[in-house]
Amino acid sequence: MEIVYPPVVGTAKAMFRVLDLKIQVEGAEHIPATGGAVLASNHVSYLDFIFCGLGAQPAKRLVRFMAKKSVFTHKISGPLMRGMHHIPVDRKAGNAAFHEAETALRNGEVVGVFPEATISESFTVKGLKSGAARLAAAASVPLIPMAVWGPHRLWTKGRKKELTKRHVPVIISIGAPIEPAPDGSAETTTVVLRKRLSELLDSAQRAYPEQPSGPDDTWWLPAHLGGTAPRPEEVGDAAPAGA
Repeated sequence: MEIVYPPVVGTAKAMFRVLDLKIQVEGAEHIPATGGAVLASNHVSYLDFIFCGLGAQPAKRLVRFMAKKSVFTHKISGPLMRGMHHIPVDRKAGNAAFHEAETALRNGEVVGVFPEATISESFTVKGLKSGAARLAAAASVPLIPMAVWGPHRLWTKGRKKELTKRHVPVIISIGAPIEPAPDGSAETTTVVLRKRLSELLDSAQRAYPEQPSGPDDTWWLPAHLGGTAPRPEEVGDAAPAGA
């Protein structure tokens, strides 16, 4: 029985209504109504997991996110994370988290992964870790790409959080499941995943209904769209050669 997760979702939705966030979910039909799936998202803010989870709500699914262990030991977030059955990742013992996530997938859960591992300061898709592709292959479940755009205007790396900012548009775009690579390689699948995430993110960025309010507000746009966010190569966000 889910005791903690539904009230947390309800509270988040209520807060979004109060703030009048303009949330748009596209492609929700790609998330299966039953059975396991790996949801792989880009990472632009500290709030991404909330919006990724919201993207699964039309399918009435609760997403179990993989997150660093320190979040689970925090006195405030820890009880919530454990109560929602998210999956702690200890980088010194990564196999344990992988096996826990695989078990959850085989039990029909949706597992959320941020394959960039850290927030992209350039607001483009960084080079990806192969864990999402390996998980999907190991559990024989769909690998579903997702892009979120807009939450970084509320709270992101290197910027003051503005959690009470109102009327901010948020786009959550979900793509079709990615077929396993013909050669069975997680690395090959990861290259495809990065391409699909980049396409979803670029489409969301170009469709975004707001533009910066002035020269001092261009920080939240990537450089290739005329913003003043750092270029990928300036902050180590560029993908490795061949990716």
